[in-house]
Amino acid sequence: MAKQPAAGRSQKPQDRSAALGQTYKALPGVADEMLDADGNIRPVWQNFVAAIDRMTPAELHERFARADRYLRDAGVFYRAYGAAGSSSDRAWPFSHIPVLISDAEWQGLAEGLVQRANLLEAIVADIYDRNSLVEEGFLPSALVASNPEFLRPLVGIKPAGGHYLHFCSFEIGRGPDGNWWVLADRTQAPSGAGFALENRVATARAFSDLYAETHVHRLASFFGAFRDALQGNKQTNEDRIAVLTPGPANETYFEHAYIARYLGIMLLEGEDLAVINGRVMVRTVAGPKPISVLWRRLDAAYADPLELNQSSHIGTPGMVQALRNGSVTFVNALGSGILETRALPAFLPSICRHLLNEDLAIPSIATWWCGQKAEREHVARNVGRMVIGPAFSRLPFFDDNGQSVLGSTLRSSAREKITEWLETDGAKLVGQEAVTLSTTPAIVDGKLTPRPMSLRVYAARTRDGWQIMPGGFARIGSGDDVAAIAMQSGGSAADVWIVSDKPVERTSLLPAEENFTRNMPGSLPSRAADNLFWLGRYIERAEGALRILRAWHARFAETADPEQPLLAYVTEYLAATDVDMDRGVPESLLRSIDSAVYSASNIRDRFSPDGWLALNDLAKTARRFHDTVKPGDDASHAMTILLRKLAGFAGLVHENMYRFTGWRFLTVGRFLERGLHMTRLLGHMSGEDAPDGALDMLLEIGDNVMTHRRRYNVNTARLTVTDLLALDPLNPRSILFQLNEIRTEVEQLPNAFVNGQMSTFYREAMRLHSGLAVMTPETMSEEIYQKLEAELEKLSDVLARTYLG
Repeated sequence: MAKQPAAGRSQKPQDRSAALGQTYKALPGVADEMLDADGNIRPVWQNFVAAIDRMTPAELHERFARADRYLRDAGVFYRAYGAAGSSSDRAWPFSHIPVLISDAEWQGLAEGLVQRANLLEAIVADIYDRNSLVEEGFLPSALVASNPEFLRPLVGIKPAGGHYLHFCSFEIGRGPDGNWWVLADRTQAPSGAGFALENRVATARAFSDLYAETHVHRLASFFGAFRDALQGNKQTNEDRIAVLTPGPANETYFEHAYIARYLGIMLLEGEDLAVINGRVMVRTVAGPKPISVLWRRLDAAYADPLELNQSSHIGTPGMVQALRNGSVTFVNALGSGILETRALPAFLPSICRHLLNEDLAIPSIATWWCGQKAEREHVARNVGRMVIGPAFSRLPFFDDNGQSVLGSTLRSSAREKITEWLETDGAKLVGQEAVTLSTTPAIVDGKLTPRPMSLRVYAARTRDGWQIMPGGFARIGSGDDVAAIAMQSGGSAADVWIVSDKPVERTSLLPAEENFTRNMPGSLPSRAADNLFWLGRYIERAEGALRILRAWHARFAETADPEQPLLAYVTEYLAATDVDMDRGVPESLLRSIDSAVYSASNIRDRFSPDGWLALNDLAKTARRFHDTVKPGDDASHAMTILLRKLAGFAGLVHENMYRFTGWRFLTVGRFLERGLHMTRLLGHMSGEDAPDGALDMLLEIGDNVMTHRRRYNVNTARLTVTDLLALDPLNPRSILFQLNEIRTEVEQLPNAFVNGQMSTFYREAMRLHSGLAVMTPETMSEEIYQKLEAELEKLSDVLARTYLG
């Protein structure tokens, strides 16, 4: 039987993608990942290229859109930095065509990288212990003593687990001869592993059929083995593991949160930690809890402002002392960033032979440290094929934001000054051979086009030794210039498929069914509780403002007179609560929503992608309405749309968030803010001097018009509105309902009872609830509402002192 074409594929050659593989040409003098030296498609690429050649442009577009939609829905972003320190979140720059490498070639690379990881471990162990490499002349003393990454307080401190390095990455590239070079080593706080996972998911969405039938090595086993190794570094069963992040302002913060979620470990900032009696403890709502493993994603010098960088605001005082006590393991050890020094590769071949009695399996890019006369003269003579840059830089030249000089771009007069520069500052400079990287296919204007690329490959120390991630991710240049590989310069990222000629094991991080256990969630850090509490408050504050504004604009649409008594009365109230009426969607409402987004951004590891997207969609819509909506019916309609979007976010949180401590803080925040909102409203709008229509407007704002008609056989009156909106325990908008729910949630919080007695917060919540529960509509007055408002604000302060300090 003849094979039928796949769904969505055309049998008409003229409708295909212009024979993508046949029109692709390698650049002269440059190795290519898809084509061999004779211009033929490599075997590992043949099935993939044949498949996309059969696809129509429309089908390719739909596949790419599927991948982009996944990344957008997952909220994948990186932070781009601009002039004057400005930054902005950018969509992840995804290149849809993966890089394919055969399993046989990859095994050789993996062996070479394992050797390199062992070599780097031996070097950093020597630098911070015996320092024999300097003593015996294998490493210049200046590259250690003058290196800003050499942290003297760490000298002599042995890591608790015995190893300095646990997770490394290597920037590698293929040269014109087809062989691989190491362009840079990453040992400080290697980034990108989480992005590699997201690249894999996005690529699998785009090419689900090809991915399923191609024997691509999975990534889960790599992360599973590393997670097991982290667990093995715990000193007791009660100890915790965490990712230590600089915070949301970091360019790869999304990845920090993603990795923490993926591995099921905590995401912490320096302020979450304290060193108590020589142990690192995380501040939680249940008190300090021990941490014994920290996967560090901030530079080492910022980890301890007491003994390292005193200007650091993101570290934890006493961290170095905890290391001396052997109570914490860092991934990687503080001080390991010295291995990233750009001048170090010049000495690796001789050090490798000395320490490992082996030749370096994968050479580094040719490097000359200009602190030595012969090397300095060599660089000066060959400046036209050199890149000259800072010797202590930890970045390859295409990442260093223009700190390096490409010799081939200099005029003759400028080249003459290079010798003088090298003589003057030689010890601070390094010369490296200009890189001509291999190219890989990328879709540009609908065609496969060669673009320079480098690979970022990861190594993890597991219980069985170093394991190399079967893939990583490729950085793809935006043009032919190698310097355009950096994402800050417009580069993009692609998945890397390591393809076997036989089926591969399909692994998962989930335990086998027979090993099923129920793991209780870890303790909630106080900072996370604080952000959850205020997220709840900001969301409810925004909803309260939206309901008032909708009611105001609906009446304004009928009268077009803002001085009408009821509208002027409500305007006065809004002004007192910092809600301006200068636009249909006021700036103060945007501030509440933006504050909610900020609070959520600080706890990305505790938020579902759906919740995050819903909140951002609300913020974007509100900003758009702020610029376009006019007062009156237009604004009233806009408020309804925003209320629906906000209800969608609240529903996602209420229905999907696990009912543990974090959810309770968010819920308490919502109930507290809703109680404050209704208390202020009733105090202002239910008095004897309220204008006509105020009580009806109150019911509308409280979404209780129909309920009032059903429950009371009288017209709207002050006592019935007070009974319904203040004292009805079954009305989810009443003040008493909020206090009842707060009391219920407080009972479940840690330390609600201490030595058989109520905590201060629990006692205050009970007192407030009981005091209001015995009130009657006749006794509720403006003075009572003012006192209740002050006590609700006090309750928030008591919660902060009890759990968030």
